[in-house]
Amino acid sequence: MNNHVRELRGEHSWSQADLAERLDVSRQTINAIETGKYDPSLPLAFKIARLFGRSIESIFLPGEE
Repeated sequence: MNNHVRELRGEHSWSQADLAERLDVSRQTINAIETGKYDPSLPLAFKIARLFGRSIESIFLPGEE
């Protein structure tokens, strides 16, 4: 799954650790999401979308299968 988490995080000048703290996850989780190694759970995807004030669909895009 492709996503815009890194770009959105950058717009807020947040480090991975800053974003992780806001979402109550580890920095490693943020890194794995940003690099496409981990697809977030639906509850986490909703938290990310709410935090950035966007829809899930505008942040997470289906990847090539």
